[in-house]
Amino acid sequence: MIPIIETERLKLIPPDIDSFGLYEEFYTNAEFSQDYGGPLSTEQVWARLKADIGSWYLLDFGVWVIQQKSDQTLRGTCGFWQGRGWPRELTWWLLPESRGKGMASEASHAVIAHAYNEYKWQSVETYMNDDNASARALVERLGGQKIRRMEFPDGLSRDIFLLPNQFGVSR
Repeated sequence: MIPIIETERLKLIPPDIDSFGLYEEFYTNAEFSQDYGGPLSTEQVWARLKADIGSWYLLDFGVWVIQQKSDQTLRGTCGFWQGRGWPRELTWWLLPESRGKGMASEASHAVIAHAYNEYKWQSVETYMNDDNASARALVERLGGQKIRRMEFPDGLSRDIFLLPNQFGVSR
């Protein structure tokens, strides 16, 4: 069963068929999704949603859909992703109208805590393309420290950041 995580303002819920509209709005828009492999066709969006749902069953982790508690609006996703041959990463995306409101930070703190406290992971890492300044800024606000640089299966090199265990869980 996929856990539900709640914060002060947000409810992180499992992705499902009702998430398709959110995914479609984000991934078919070139501007919104440029740092996430977009834009995608509607069929590719459907495949992305199915992959995010399937991750929970194949890997026992995945992304949650970010729902704002006050109005139950779906705002984006946050959680963990791991492509075949890629390192596991904390990832997130938000629709533009939800950015700059602390939602990505709030959701990220919650899923990092979940990884350390519930999954008992020894580390939580993330990475991004070098030109994704907003993602790098969030990682720095989360206390991320660069621990290495590596070449990825897509041929690009990226910095890998370790996100701290700020929640008192011993490693």
